[in-house]
Amino acid sequence: MREVVLDTETTGLNPDKGDRLVEIGAIELINHIPSGNTFHTYLNPMIEGEMPEEAFKVHGLSMDFLSDKPLFSEIIKNFVNFVGESNLIIHNAKFDIGFINYEIQRLENYNNDVYDSLPYKEIRYQNVVDTLEIAKKLYPGKSVSLDSLCIKFGINNKRQGNHGALVDSEILSEVYLELAGGKQPGFKFSQLEFEAVETRIKPLEKKIFIRKSPLKENRLSQKETSLHKKFIFEMKKNYWY
Repeated sequence: MREVVLDTETTGLNPDKGDRLVEIGAIELINHIPSGNTFHTYLNPMIEGEMPEEAFKVHGLSMDFLSDKPLFSEIIKNFVNFVGESNLIIHNAKFDIGFINYEIQRLENYNNDVYDSLPYKEIRYQNVVDTLEIAKKLYPGKSVSLDSLCIKFGINNKRQGNHGALVDSEILSEVYLELAGGKQPGFKFSQLEFEAVETRIKPLEKKIFIRKSPLKENRLSQKETSLHKKFIFEMKKNYWY
């Protein structure tokens, strides 16, 4: 089974107000295990002025750093080819998918040739597994941010200060494994299985041992018998004589 864990960084919280993508990171999972195959790119958001302060505090990406990075139209084909038809694993999927689909729809107006060449025109939510929603159901009323789940599961948070899309995808892949059942995803030890095991573990019946060749009555010499009695009589508590 192939899945893709994905994370993005943006200039803000709302694409409808002009906020844009600045980074996409994704890693491939095969049967829940990272294969080593990844997709990562920074993006030039083509916004006026400097990076909004609140966004810069999160990811630390300046407009100066992003100024020579590719446009979304230049990477989208490689991105959709990497994702393919696989399910996407995302923490707070509405945010990331909302931005990606917004960028794809912009291409229809600003780069129609690229838009028409895409195998699909949006990321469908039915192909998305939202780990935020899973965590909310498992731990109602608790903090279920990615950082909080790392603490809960004892996962090493690889970040050094700022968020990064690829590093966050790596962290999310470990969190997803725990949410899916830890080291044995989907493993359930049902009552039926327990009863089946229990029936196989029954107390052993006590068996009476009978020697084929009975022992002789006097196996000890007279000297050995005398020494044994002497030893017994010298004991403080003698229950035998």
